[in-house]
Amino acid sequence: MKMVMAVIKPFKLDAVREALGAIDVQGMTVSEVKGFGRQKGQAEIYRGAEYTVNFVPKVKLEIAVRDDIVGQVIDVIASNARTDRIGDGKIFVYDIEKAVRIRTGETDGDAL
Repeated sequence: MKMVMAVIKPFKLDAVREALGAIDVQGMTVSEVKGFGRQKGQAEIYRGAEYTVNFVPKVKLEIAVRDDIVGQVIDVIASNARTDRIGDGKIFVYDIEKAVRIRTGETDGDAL
């Protein structure tokens, strides 16, 4: 099992969610986050004064998947979150040692 964590632009969330549903991804956790990478923040104007916002709003997705569909999940996220502009985001994949569905007690792959 793998945890796929993606940080994407907020307006791309619906497209990514729908595309993941089409490949039978059962669920995900979504968090509103702020951060920066190469974007280095952005300039904004408030009451006529320009200032730099050091953190840019993003959405973080966390999706637990079986090993056999990890590549497909990555491809779907990347293709649906891409705008070809700086700040499109990142995808990280890491191992899940154990998973337990609290309601039923199912474990590992059955818990996904």
